[in-house]
Amino acid sequence: MKTEIRIAGLGGQGVVLAGHILGKAAAHDGKNVTQTQSYGAEARGSQAKSEIIISDCRIGYPMVRKCDILVAMGQEALERNLKNLNPESILVLDSTNSQEVTKVKTKTFKLPATETSEKTFGTKTFANMIVLGALIKLTGIVSESSMIRAINETVSKEVIQINQKAFKKGEEIVPRSMGL
Repeated sequence: MKTEIRIAGLGGQGVVLAGHILGKAAAHDGKNVTQTQSYGAEARGSQAKSEIIISDCRIGYPMVRKCDILVAMGQEALERNLKNLNPESILVLDSTNSQEVTKVKTKTFKLPATETSEKTFGTKTFANMIVLGALIKLTGIVSESSMIRAINETVSKEVIQINQKAFKKGEEIVPRSMGL
């Protein structure tokens, strides 16, 4: 089985970090994985995306062609990537930064990741980890233990605990009725 995932947003929202952690977690689970990223010339505010392909088999092409899972951290990211969705796709949307989901015939999950990060941690910084927690709870694409391990190996020691808490918070904000 192969799953193509795109995490899209703006520079500064941590989409590249989120993709890197998700890819590392998949590798810890023994999956074949590729992870690529792109972002604008500006450090913050320009479009950014991270693409992750997770597979039980060899991966022949490292770029996402059609999203099985799209994580959109905002309205512009959603609009830019709608064309890459199909009816079987899963859309995880940060509802804090998005007004409306139109023309989407997918399994859509709206979660207030940025709002939750601000209320819980006093900053928007951890919305990416909240989204990852929700994504793992919704899809089970990688194990929770591999995600925690990948977080521990990737972020600086000073912020490991808060990133772990944000990841767990993401799992908590997914209502039981939302599961796939």
